[in-house]
Amino acid sequence: MNSIHSASGTVDSRYYEVATPRSFAERLMVRARDRIYDDFIRLSHPTSQETILDVGVSDVISDGANVLERRYPHQRSLTAVGLGTAEEFRATFPEVTYQQVVANESLPFPDKSFDIATSNAVLEHVGSLENQRRFVGELMRVGNRVFITVPHRLFPIEHHTGVPFLHWTDSGFALMCKLLGKEDWCRPENLILMSRRRLRASCPPNARVTIGATGIPLGLWSSNLYVYWDGKQGMTGRLDSDL
Repeated sequence: MNSIHSASGTVDSRYYEVATPRSFAERLMVRARDRIYDDFIRLSHPTSQETILDVGVSDVISDGANVLERRYPHQRSLTAVGLGTAEEFRATFPEVTYQQVVANESLPFPDKSFDIATSNAVLEHVGSLENQRRFVGELMRVGNRVFITVPHRLFPIEHHTGVPFLHWTDSGFALMCKLLGKEDWCRPENLILMSRRRLRASCPPNARVTIGATGIPLGLWSSNLYVYWDGKQGMTGRLDSDL
């Protein structure tokens, strides 16, 4: 995870510039993340006794942020990590164990500490492909099952900037960001727009993973992508899906 601080003092507020409270963009985000949560439950099948690690929770408290903490009924089973001190997060979710971590360093947990490790809308912000592979590898190291989601670059509106359609190519996205004064989003250390190919490349090549669409359902243009990995399937071969 990379740290982008804002004038508000929170680490993550910049990621919600478009999805302001009670805006249409926030309503779309809520709908997408509720669907992501449903797919997490459908694929991971967590039980009330199982432990879950949520990597990269937001210190912004809103209707669109931290969907797992908002909806999961067994909050004492959750451990959350993030880059900030997250005072408001701790106050909002007092039964969730929170731990601050350092960007692009190993997670401070032993191997297979959790039944499930999950992360929503973080992988695209960790930087280079090497950093992405390290991030995915860490979730696979500490979790027996892994569920990761990212915004899909083919969704008609880019999630972080509100740019329509031009983000489908790197050159078009760079041009629009320059015209809008949002050049920071064109830097790979801040954002890498994710496709199925890039999501697969972030996973170990020998991992048997399932990749599919989630969020707002628009077929090939759905708002989000997920990758799911079950450690019981081992690390030989690959199992991709176009769900």
